[in-house]
Amino acid sequence: MLPKLVPAITLLALLGSGLMAGLFFAYSNSVMPALAKMPGPQGMTAMNHINVVIQNPLFLLIFTGTAVLALLLVAAALLGGTARPAWILTGALLYLVGNIAVTFVINVPMNDALAAAGSDASGSAAIWATFLDRWVSWNHVRAVACTGALAAFAMAIS
Repeated sequence: MLPKLVPAITLLALLGSGLMAGLFFAYSNSVMPALAKMPGPQGMTAMNHINVVIQNPLFLLIFTGTAVLALLLVAAALLGGTARPAWILTGALLYLVGNIAVTFVINVPMNDALAAAGSDASGSAAIWATFLDRWVSWNHVRAVACTGALAAFAMAIS
């Protein structure tokens, strides 16, 4: 049954990876540079609001749903149920490691620390500047990884 669904699952994983790549690109290209122009307390407050609002059902469906699809594709590739297993595995690994792992190991803990610091903390300008540099660098990784996943899934179905 799974081999028959692989093309559709791959297409959905491609679309999910593309949506996530676009989101991370938008953050790197416009959202974070705009927030960086704000004074520390204001930027921190805005980022904390964004971090709450982004955790909505549609975002979580695409973010985690694509991870589930990637895991299904890994299983299909390892069981010989795909025509291009190397591309499937590449796409899945890029998404799972470059997006999911980076998000949970680096970006989410940074977001939690920013929220815990509070925007009225002494030294908020320094906290904000440090946060921005590190968070944006890792967001670039997520954008590139999701773009690579999209390309790999496209190669898998071409």
